[in-house]
Amino acid sequence: MKCTLIGMGCGPGQLTAEAYAAIRDAQLILGARRLLHLLPETDAKTIAEYRPREIAAEIQAHSVENCCVLYSGDSGFYSGAAGLLPLLEGMEVRVLPGISSLQAFSARLGEHWQDWNLCSAHGVACDPIRAVMQGKKTFFLTSGADAPGKLCKELTEAGLGQLKVCVGENLGSDQSNLWRGTAKECAEQTFAPLNVMLAEAAPQYPRRTPGLPDEEFLRDKVPMTKQEVRAAILAKLAVSPEDTCWDIGAGTGSVSAELSLYAKSVWAVERKPEAVELIHKNREKFCAWNLHVIAGTAPEALDHLPKPDAVFIGGSSGKLDEIIHAAVQANPEVKLCVSAIALETLQQAISALEQLGYGPEVTQIAVSRTKAAGNLHLLMAQNPVFLITGERA
Repeated sequence: MKCTLIGMGCGPGQLTAEAYAAIRDAQLILGARRLLHLLPETDAKTIAEYRPREIAAEIQAHSVENCCVLYSGDSGFYSGAAGLLPLLEGMEVRVLPGISSLQAFSARLGEHWQDWNLCSAHGVACDPIRAVMQGKKTFFLTSGADAPGKLCKELTEAGLGQLKVCVGENLGSDQSNLWRGTAKECAEQTFAPLNVMLAEAAPQYPRRTPGLPDEEFLRDKVPMTKQEVRAAILAKLAVSPEDTCWDIGAGTGSVSAELSLYAKSVWAVERKPEAVELIHKNREKFCAWNLHVIAGTAPEALDHLPKPDAVFIGGSSGKLDEIIHAAVQANPEVKLCVSAIALETLQQAISALEQLGYGPEVTQIAVSRTKAAGNLHLLMAQNPVFLITGERA
């Protein structure tokens, strides 16, 4: 049996000549109901089905020489064809491309798309905030009348309400339309069920290696983790773009702001009102749109936070044991880093980690900086800092 997987494009009249010939020769055609309605005249048996396993079962149940499976857009762009192909072992399979909504949208806009960030929000989880933080325009493959509005509501709540967006509706049909506005305006709109969205890149703070200069941060009289120590903390936690991080006792938010440049999302927990205000200001200054500020005291404030991959504890208000236990309870494989300047805190952190099966590693960082004294330069020592890190042994 020969089976051809066909990308039908995103509207009537977009079938390629090769796809048209495959449909003409088929005795069995399967696909979503709306795609079957777009078929040219055919004598083939048609079955309305879009689920991979059910499609494979129907193909096996029919003894035909040629069959076709229809997909909207392009068969290689966020297509169900990827789920069906492994189920067709032993068959002669051919995959034919089609015009995707991405291609139709960029053509309608008169823009090239090779530099766009591509993101699917079609039946899968999507983080629009992280998506628009990649330094380039982001194309969202969406579905449903309210999908662009939901994405834009998240952007607006993150402080990106003025981001310009464009929604393409019914692309490839006579009813195609482009809607333009801000994310805040889009959050209040509904669209035709068949839609896609393009969002401008979010404002970015210039990227550089970890350890931003201390003077870049707004701090007033709130304690702040210094540059050299901050760089070491980021190196110890070694976060990836898919990581969720907690910064507990966040102070000015200097560690949080830097973590946000590398992680998927960061949750800064701070109990002092003046510090919470500073975190908000530094969040905006450093374009840390994926930084969430929680005003409260740990460990109580940690109860409803998402599962962390990495946790930094810069302040504990005397509840270090409870905070470490809460972090490990949220994720038994979490990476931990605790900063301490007192020997008692150092010992407490080591003991807590050992009790939980972690192999603690201690690093002492002693930083001295020059200070001019007439024609001379003196080295002025800062307080030594201990970093206690741990992962499951």
